[in-house]
Amino acid sequence: MEQSVTLPDQVPVMPLPGALLFPHALLPLHIFEPRYQEMLEHALKDHRMFSVALLKPQRTQWNSTDDFFHVAGVGLIRACVGRGDGTSNLILQGLQRVRFTTFEQSAPFPVARIEPLKSDSTPSVEIDALGAKVLELYSKLKNTGRQLPEKVDRYLSHLGDTEMLADLMAATFVNDPLRRQQLLEELSLKQRLRLVIQYLREEIGSAAA
Repeated sequence: MEQSVTLPDQVPVMPLPGALLFPHALLPLHIFEPRYQEMLEHALKDHRMFSVALLKPQRTQWNSTDDFFHVAGVGLIRACVGRGDGTSNLILQGLQRVRFTTFEQSAPFPVARIEPLKSDSTPSVEIDALGAKVLELYSKLKNTGRQLPEKVDRYLSHLGDTEMLADLMAATFVNDPLRRQQLLEELSLKQRLRLVIQYLREEIGSAAA
């Protein structure tokens, strides 16, 4: 996905409490605030892309660009259904990690210039072993009743893309938003897999308790 879609130089930003967007992951969103209805219209007319950024702790709303993290995911609007009341339901598909470098506007919604972030994912025996451990933990999660959609589950069982595996596991099974932000910001695939393993073990422990 990262190789097949060219990112624009700048994108609208939707800061949200608790929500992050990982590459390859799908994020359903309900757009109802007037400023985000305007943002969506802007995105649909332009590149069909926008970024979802996590609000910092203790913030439920944002008043300035300092109120949300500046490493985030950019996504492509895969489906969008407008409703009669002006609200919209959409599916955003994660494309790539980015860093916001400057803001071209801050109201009514932010528009950020972006720097794409590339993972250090050089193949190695250790990365393969860590990926196998993540799959082993995922099989334990399935035994607790938590599972990805069937199509994704089948795909993962034959997956050779360890980076996609790490991101889908982080997006789906790591509940704490700040941990997900840490995994989003971690550009070393090896370290990201280690963190995913640590957090999945804790999720399994909580489920078993």
